[in-house]
Amino acid sequence: MKTYIIKRLIQAVGICLVISMISFFLLFLNTDPALLLLPPEAEVEDIEVFKKQTGLDRPVIVQYLDFLRKAVLEGDFGESFVAKVPAMRLIAERFPATLKLALAALIFVNVVAVPVGVVAAIRRYSLWDNLATFTALVGQALPLYWFGIMLIIIFGVWLGWLPISGSDSLVHLILPAVTLGSWIVPINMRLVRSGMLEVLSQDYIRTARAKGLVERKVLYKHAFKNAAIPLVTVMGMQFGLLLGGAVVTETVFAWPGMGRLAVDSIRMGDYPVVQAIVVIFAMCVVLGNLAADILAALIDPRIRLD
Repeated sequence: MKTYIIKRLIQAVGICLVISMISFFLLFLNTDPALLLLPPEAEVEDIEVFKKQTGLDRPVIVQYLDFLRKAVLEGDFGESFVAKVPAMRLIAERFPATLKLALAALIFVNVVAVPVGVVAAIRRYSLWDNLATFTALVGQALPLYWFGIMLIIIFGVWLGWLPISGSDSLVHLILPAVTLGSWIVPINMRLVRSGMLEVLSQDYIRTARAKGLVERKVLYKHAFKNAAIPLVTVMGMQFGLLLGGAVVTETVFAWPGMGRLAVDSIRMGDYPVVQAIVVIFAMCVVLGNLAADILAALIDPRIRLD
């Protein structure tokens, strides 16, 4: 186990390095940040002075190596061109809100997907199963931003039951969490259904039933425990995707998280902040996958990660 974790951590460092390099050069290929940050009437001399003050007059490869050195050794991702504060300070202020939203969405996903998938497997080809499968197909086809706007109109404007923006209480989490998790619910529901169908056909399930065990115990202690292993593995990747997918949701609901900060930073050409957000998102995805693999090994002792 320790050897596996060390190898994965080394891979994580390599992945983050590659992602930081790609994002760094792609951002600078887009346009000259000095032209975005300075007013249109700025003279050539003003642009040159600004580039010298911010270090943008150096070769791009030199800027990247300097960024990498500071990021690795000091945890410094540079200073925001707009806010004039360290980029990590802005991210530290916004990350808790995004983390809260992603966790709430993940809870919503599994609260809905797991029982629906289990019942669909138990009542295979029934009306419930067909309805769940149809809902899953529709759910995956709906655009995330459109679904969020529809929830705002129905539950926020027409019915007035839920707030449509802000982050003051847990109630404000409901609509953003439902929107963010809606595209993952069908995936997990179908994963649970297929896993349960496969496990229910195994010999040890028939043996457990032949021994006279209560059906609920057979389903949840023997069947679901084994069927949940693929779900646990996928959840690690999904948590990272939820963090990244929060960009659209946070913009729609004016949620004060990293996603909204990323959109604002891209629009204003605040490259140090964008660069730091991309690396943080990559780290979250890699560490989420690692945590899922370890958790799957703890659930099923037959899995040997080494």
